[in-house]
Amino acid sequence: TMAPPSVTFHLMCILVLSMAHLAALKSNLSLRQDSGFLSANVGDNVTLKCFYEGDVAAKFYWYKQTLGKKPLLMSSFFKYEKNAIFHNEFKNDPRFKLETDTNGNQLKISELQHSDSATYFCVSSYLYNLKFGDGVTLSVNGSGLNIQAVVHQSESQTIQPGDSVTLNCTVHTGTCDGEHSVYWFRSSGHSQPRAIYTHGVTDDQCERKPTTHTQTCDYNLPMKSLDLSDAGTYYCAVLSCGEILFGNGTKIDIEMASPPVLVYFLSAALAFTITLVVILASSVYKMHKRNYSQERRSTASTQHVEGQDADNLHYAALSVNKAHRPRRQRDNTDPNCTLIRLCFSVT
Repeated sequence: TMAPPSVTFHLMCILVLSMAHLAALKSNLSLRQDSGFLSANVGDNVTLKCFYEGDVAAKFYWYKQTLGKKPLLMSSFFKYEKNAIFHNEFKNDPRFKLETDTNGNQLKISELQHSDSATYFCVSSYLYNLKFGDGVTLSVNGSGLNIQAVVHQSESQTIQPGDSVTLNCTVHTGTCDGEHSVYWFRSSGHSQPRAIYTHGVTDDQCERKPTTHTQTCDYNLPMKSLDLSDAGTYYCAVLSCGEILFGNGTKIDIEMASPPVLVYFLSAALAFTITLVVILASSVYKMHKRNYSQERRSTASTQHVEGQDADNLHYAALSVNKAHRPRRQRDNTDPNCTLIRLCFSVT
C-alpha cells in the first residue's frame, strides 16, 4: 500500500530540514592555521598552530608534504577526545607531540632535523567534507648537508609594473651523487608559499669538478611583464639525497611609478581654478541679492511719499474751493461736480 500524500509530504519536509541543518553545521565550522614561511635551525623546537571554531563534532588532522611527494598523514584528533593518534613514521617518534583542546591543536616538533623541511597542513573533517588550512612551509637550516643553495641576487629589489627580472639560483651539490630537483616558491603576506616552477636537471646547467667530485648548477627564473600581484619573496629550494634546503630568498617589491611634476602642477592649477570659480560665484550671488533688496526698499519708499503728496494736494484744493465761494452757492453745489469745479478753482 502507498503512504498517504500527507505522510509523504511530512517526510520530505523532515528530509529537507535535516539537510539544511547539516549544511548550516558545515558552514559554521571555520579553520584557521598560521601560514607563511618559517625558518629554523637544526636542533631547534617549533610549534605549528591550528585553530578552529564551531560546535560540530569534527575530526582534525596534520599532514606533511615534502617537495615532490604526496601529503603524508601525521596525526588525527577527535574534537571531544583528549588523546591524539600519530600515524606512519611519526607514530613512535618522541620528537612529535600534539597539544589539543576544544579550540585548536598545536603540533610541536623538537630537535629539528633537515628531513623536517616540508609544508605542514592542518585539516578538518566533518560529514565527509575536508577543509585544508593555508599551510606553513618549514625550512631547517644548519650544518650536515651535502648541498648548498644560494640565490645570487639582492634580497630586496623594487621595480615598476610591466618590468621584467631574472632570478638566479646556484646549487652546489657537494659530494652527493644523486640527482637533485630545484623548485621556486613564492611567498607573500596574503597567501601561503607555493611552488611556481620546477627545473629539470640537464647537463648544460651543471658543471662538474673532477678533482673535488662536486658539481655546480645554475638555474634562472625569468619573469616578464610583472604586475602588483607578483610582489613577494621568491625562494629557491633544492631537493637532493633525501634532503631539502631553501635559499635566502629574493624579495621583489612592485611600486607604481611616481607621476611627473607636470601632473602635480596641473592638479594644483585645477584645484585653484575651481576654488576661484566658487568664490566668484558666491560673490556675484551676494551682490545680486544685496542690490535686489536695496531696489525693493527704494521702490516702497517712493510709493509711500507719492501717496502722501496726493492726499495733501486734494486737501489744499478742497480748502481753497470752499474759501472763495458764497455760502449759498456752496450749499447748492452738486456733489458729483465737486471735483471738476475744484480743479477749475485751483487753476
